[in-house]
Amino acid sequence: MLQLSNLTVDIQGSRILNGISLSVAAGELVCLIGRNGAGKTTTFRSIMGYRRPSSGKIEFDGADLGRLPTWRIAQRGIGFAPEESEVYADLTVAENIELSTWTRPTGRPAAERIGEAYAVFPKLKQYLARGGAQLSGGERKMVSIARALTLDPKLLLLDEPFEGLSPAIIPLIAEGVASIRAMGKGVLMAESNVHHVPDYVDRLYVLERGELMFSGTLAEAYRDRAVMRVIAGDAEAVA
Repeated sequence: MLQLSNLTVDIQGSRILNGISLSVAAGELVCLIGRNGAGKTTTFRSIMGYRRPSSGKIEFDGADLGRLPTWRIAQRGIGFAPEESEVYADLTVAENIELSTWTRPTGRPAAERIGEAYAVFPKLKQYLARGGAQLSGGERKMVSIARALTLDPKLLLLDEPFEGLSPAIIPLIAEGVASIRAMGKGVLMAESNVHHVPDYVDRLYVLERGELMFSGTLAEAYRDRAVMRVIAGDAEAVA
């Protein structure tokens, strides 16, 4: 499905990503983990066409995405829920979620796609008429993911879906991500906190200063002291 090959990205003369390679298949949850500033968001923005690679390839279903505009990438079946959620304040919850069905028509009826999003996050049914500006951080995050889901994507990019959320909301988001994966969709998730990575993750990539330093399972990451120094801190690495 998604394949990054030796991806390098420079921004204003600075190298942000240096030759990273990773893959996500249908039905997989893959986590890109690293400290703030490691290059996770740049990776996502490059996949979505906001940033252009200096070299390397971004392929999706065998097609090169490297020079496509963002709207074409979305039309090919990649949904993006950014870290900031970017819920439209002047639209209701229902309108925010419905929006993607207008921008990417598919063979599935809009009502079916919208119903699927509410099945993943049933709590949102309580807030259909509420404006985007009236939502909590966790509610905005659910709306953002639900809106990406109604695009009817094959692949979802979730940038820091648990960042800054209350402990009460985190399990709801985790259950939603599990449901999306169970639908057979690929999910690439960025995280800075290893303790937010669901235990059902298929594979981890650890990004440090724009370079990949690890690829493997969550259990293997916990056994790697160098990796744990990066993603959990020295105290946990030597515990």
